[in-house]
Amino acid sequence: MKTLLKKILPKSFISLYHKTLAVLAAFVYRFPSEKMIVVGVTGTNGKSSTVELIAKALESGGAKVGAASTVKFKIAAKEKLNDKKMTMLGRFQLQKMLKQMVEADCRYAVIEVSSEGIKQFRHLGINFDYAVFTNLTPEHIESHGSFDNYKRAKAKLFKRLSESKNKLIDGKTVTKTILVNADDEHGDYYLEFKADKKIEFSLGGSEVSGFVATQLKVLPTGTSFVLNEQSVDLQLVGEFNVYNVLPAFVIGLEEGLTFSQIKGAVESVEVIPGRMETIDQGQNFYVIVDYAPEVASMDALYKTINKFKTDNELNINRIIHVFGSCGGGRDKDRRKKLGKIVGWHSDIAIVTNEDPYDDDPMEIIDEVANGVLKRGKKENQNLFKILDRKEAIAKALSLAKENDLVLVTGKGSEQAMAIKHGKYVQWDDREVIKDILNTNKESR
Repeated sequence: MKTLLKKILPKSFISLYHKTLAVLAAFVYRFPSEKMIVVGVTGTNGKSSTVELIAKALESGGAKVGAASTVKFKIAAKEKLNDKKMTMLGRFQLQKMLKQMVEADCRYAVIEVSSEGIKQFRHLGINFDYAVFTNLTPEHIESHGSFDNYKRAKAKLFKRLSESKNKLIDGKTVTKTILVNADDEHGDYYLEFKADKKIEFSLGGSEVSGFVATQLKVLPTGTSFVLNEQSVDLQLVGEFNVYNVLPAFVIGLEEGLTFSQIKGAVESVEVIPGRMETIDQGQNFYVIVDYAPEVASMDALYKTINKFKTDNELNINRIIHVFGSCGGGRDKDRRKKLGKIVGWHSDIAIVTNEDPYDDDPMEIIDEVANGVLKRGKKENQNLFKILDRKEAIAKALSLAKENDLVLVTGKGSEQAMAIKHGKYVQWDDREVIKDILNTNKESR
């Protein structure tokens, strides 16, 4: 019924409907965002990790923090994995959660803001104080109509911040602040919006004063860099995690925390669920689960892994990669591109189901596999198409020998798989992998 109504009703009516719901939801829950300092994080990649790291940093000063991302929901000390299959909750759910944060005495709320959420005006009932831009690469193109529309959708977070009134929290006026990744080619666009303060961060690829990370070193055990002439040693792996952590330093310092407080907080983070997460059940090969649902994040993943191989920092023999691509209005063009990347870098590619929504899952698999074939792989030799995701993962684990690396990407820590007619199937790649490894161990 909902799909039919979307087709027959004018877009202006649907937009008005969504806007009305956003304002109504905020009214029903008594505008909870007015009672906290709210951070909105948007971009294509790294949003969830950035949310997690900002929340950790803000907690280091003793404040209670709430957070909502693709990975998890947090209300002060209570946390749980996101089981809603939505990056940004619906208007009433989101406002209810914000109210729960207020009731739990949270001083801060850190919210991942998606373009799909913005498209349905879920951001409208929120008064943001910080707007963070991570990066921008093609995503949700079919849903938005074009890359420019996608880019402009993200900008509505910054427009919302610029148009919202300053809050008074604990007798102090909260400064409206925009944070932008200066190394991204689209960063300047988001700096055009009005704010009390605008701050850029960089890995040295741009002329930025203040927040430039230098002397990067990426190892299998973590990532180190220098910021403000002080060394930071993350347990998180990958250059991309330096981009993810810099906003935590910026916001933490803006909120009066010391550098050492922030440093201690972010260095204590061992893993972000489903993001370069290692699964170790005593097997003699490596298993890594990562989200990497689109081209830029897949490139970043292989950049890190190939560095380990080249520098002999990990004794990796073969790479066996289980992956697929998403349906439901995601960019179809990326299917073949993902296939080409994996076909080029992996030794064995296993293409499987991911989140088909109402699309034909085998059609998606075939399109991805065509990209793999372009890189010289041969079907049923080093390319396998397996519809059932559990069977695909089991195949990869059965093929793995000592010091091989099994990569499983596309879902990360997601708790469900989206299938036809708006239905969801309970799913967690990490738990499936653990179950198979443990079963294999017991059968030996």
